[in-house]
Amino acid sequence: MLARGHTAPMLPIVGGLGAALAFTLTTLASTRASRLIGAWSTLAGVMAIGLAVALPIALVTTPLPAVGGPALAWIGLAGFGNVGGLLLLYSALRLGTVGVVSTLASTEGAIAAVIAVLAGEALRPGAGPALAVVALGVVLAAAGGGTEVEEGRPVLRGDSIRAATLAMAAAAAFGVSLYATGRVSGLLPLAWAILPARLVGTVFVGLPLLLLGRVRISRAALPFVIAAGLAEVVGYVLFVTGARDGIAIAAVLTSLFAPFATLLAFVVFGERLGRRQLGGIVLVVAGVVALGALQR
Repeated sequence: MLARGHTAPMLPIVGGLGAALAFTLTTLASTRASRLIGAWSTLAGVMAIGLAVALPIALVTTPLPAVGGPALAWIGLAGFGNVGGLLLLYSALRLGTVGVVSTLASTEGAIAAVIAVLAGEALRPGAGPALAVVALGVVLAAAGGGTEVEEGRPVLRGDSIRAATLAMAAAAAFGVSLYATGRVSGLLPLAWAILPARLVGTVFVGLPLLLLGRVRISRAALPFVIAAGLAEVVGYVLFVTGARDGIAIAAVLTSLFAPFATLLAFVVFGERLGRRQLGGIVLVVAGVVALGALQR
């Protein structure tokens, strides 16, 4: 029983777990969509859905914030980093397994921490070993390909390596976006904070592809594109809401989307991974959770 005057951090727990579940859904839905229509069309559809949902809410609930100068550069970097990361992620999910790709992509927080250190922030005690565990897990998960099975077919070692490479590039892009978002997090209300990536994705990816006649969203893929677009917005809102009362707890729980997606991919896609890959996934998750816990 809690002592009087103390309350459990329920909002970060609910927000973090809710975000993890939402990001699990968007990972599985975007995997199916990208395998049906390709990474570019999936990205265009997901960004358009997200913008259609988020923009009216932002316009109705809060006035347009006044930002300028360096803040605009950080906002642009956050948007382009997120969009680039999603494109790389969707490309990786077409080639490799959900378990490995989502786990490697989930190292975005660790990469953002490294960027922060390079930018002059002090490394917290214990963060170095946690980053080393993440790095070892990444090596095992990325280099252990050749024995996995996806949707009843063996994944070629070349495809596994390319998927892992794309997933790590996605993690780097997400890490840059995450760091940039942190730099401007106090300048934008929640309703506007989720817009930069969707604006960038729609204006610089969706519209050009539409004008060129290269957006092809089939009837079979449409439900997955809608689900991925909606779940991504919901996940981001839940994470930011939870992080307001406890960013460390929310971040740690949100990173659980990778093992959640791995478990569900076993059922949904009949995914089978090699022992070294499973060991690498365990190390990455443990390192990311430890790194997040050290931020308390």
